Amino acid sequence: MAERRARRITQQEWRRWTDWPLAGLAILFLIAYSWEVIGELHGVARRISEIVEWISWTAFAVDYVVSLALAHPRWRWFYTHLVDLAIVALPILRPLRLLRVAAAFTVLQRRVGTALRGRIVIFSIGAAALLIYVAALAELEAEYGHGGAVQTIGDALWWAIVTITTVGYGDSVPVTVVGKLVAVCLMFGGIALIGVVSATLASWIVERVTQEEEAEEEAITALQFDELREEIRSLRLELQKRSDASADAPAREPPDA
Repeated sequence: MAERRARRITQQEWRRWTDWPLAGLAILFLIAYSWEVIGELHGVARRISEIVEWISWTAFAVDYVVSLALAHPRWRWFYTHLVDLAIVALPILRPLRLLRVAAAFTVLQRRVGTALRGRIVIFSIGAAALLIYVAALAELEAEYGHGGAVQTIGDALWWAIVTITTVGYGDSVPVTVVGKLVAVCLMFGGIALIGVVSATLASWIVERVTQEEEAEEEAITALQFDELREEIRSLRLELQKRSDASADAPAREPPDA
């Protein structure tokens, strides 16, 4: 039991020390990748971007191995952290390397998991914006030069917005396998985010209605309590008056023999 406790504390300490650095690396990776895709880099600039990407991948790989080593039981941690495995195991598929940005989502989710509902809504909106941008980058790299409609970052952003909202005007359609895979992931992500926002809004409405009903019931209960207390006070005064009247009345003389 003591060993399990030590393992758990060690893993918590590791997460506490690495969460924000990994999130920073994920954002740095996103900047380098954006620079590479949008700027069509070559030469030294491209090598710098790739160095930043590989440094981030190495950090995620080390974090995954250490976290797996500290986990107990390891198998349960393994199949509940498949996204972390994908972040490490897909460095070759270039558009899918943006899964590393999921590290930032993971950190923010842990930080706002117990926060107020309003913060969760703000987080969901930020996550939707980041998801749109990430999907646009992945789609642009997958579709560029293959004769599709997505050939600029503007086209990619437009496509990502109409896809995540499930509007699908049909003016921008992926023509590559990777592009279609990104579209599927984006559609599922959009459905999930809409579900989170809808559930949060429904929970807020139910809570407000419940609070109003409870406040009304409390007011009615307080009014009934005041009325009952007033009746008790009136009965007490009445009993006191009768008691005083009985005490002041002359004693009844016994009849003559």
